[in-house]
Amino acid sequence: MPARILNGTAIAAEIRASVQPGVADFTTRAGRPPCLGIVLVGDDPASEIYVRNKVKAGTDSGLQVDLQRLPSTAPLADLLALVTRLNDSDTHDGILVQAPLPASMGRGASQQVFDAISPDKDVDGFSPVSVGHLVQGRARLAPCTPSGVIELLERSGIPIAGLHAVVIGRSEIVGKPMAMLLLQRDATVTICHSKTPDLRATAHTADILVAAIGRAGFVTKDFVKPGATVVDVGINRVTDAAAAAGLFGEGSIRMGEFERRGSAVVGDVHPNVAEVAGALTPVPGGVGPLTIAMLLKNTLAAAEGRRARR
Repeated sequence: MPARILNGTAIAAEIRASVQPGVADFTTRAGRPPCLGIVLVGDDPASEIYVRNKVKAGTDSGLQVDLQRLPSTAPLADLLALVTRLNDSDTHDGILVQAPLPASMGRGASQQVFDAISPDKDVDGFSPVSVGHLVQGRARLAPCTPSGVIELLERSGIPIAGLHAVVIGRSEIVGKPMAMLLLQRDATVTICHSKTPDLRATAHTADILVAAIGRAGFVTKDFVKPGATVVDVGINRVTDAAAAAGLFGEGSIRMGEFERRGSAVVGDVHPNVAEVAGALTPVPGGVGPLTIAMLLKNTLAAAEGRRARR
């Protein structure tokens, strides 16, 4: 039986709808809407798309979204100065600096920027204070993608407590916080990465398998225990026809789409996983929309928190 498809788009719409009354109430009480400051450095095409989607979703939900741009040639000092100005602003409730940053800013630039963002405005949940609260199980602003995955599982009726969850990927943005959030819901959690011996065998023990490594179609059906829930966090653009054929199969609907467009967006999970998984998130339409929905939820929470402390 084909896997049940977990509809992230529909659940994201539910979350966004639940945020709107809070935004309206805050706007009435504060005399202004919650304000999200987004910083985009350079002109990376993928980042442009992500930011455009965030601006539209925020505006549609009643937020004020302030997009600040810096050229790709800007030094790190200019970005840090902009973050400081947003930290000091009375009207900006949340701050998001879109990654990746230009390589010219130097190695470790992203971490310096995350360190500089005020924890009470850290809607991405990446600052050291936010991470500390997350590890202690008292995060108010948790990273958007992992918290979106939890919303997806819980709203889809997928049990977590007492099950074995395997997270493939150990990034600060997804892998590590994902493991923490699953652990806090009483899963037994294993984190796998490039140095994990026999990764395939470990993945095959998972009741919940989360793939977040940025490699198109890496997780094939032999990684997956029959009936497991598989969450695909990857977003990869495939432009090679042979690679696309290996993922979709000649003559398939998605291969036809690839041939018309010359590219396709795929996840870290191979389509053949649908043959064995019990539930599966699609790409696109799975985790991606939830990330933006949780950003809106975090922005409202940041605005409410700042107002309560005044």
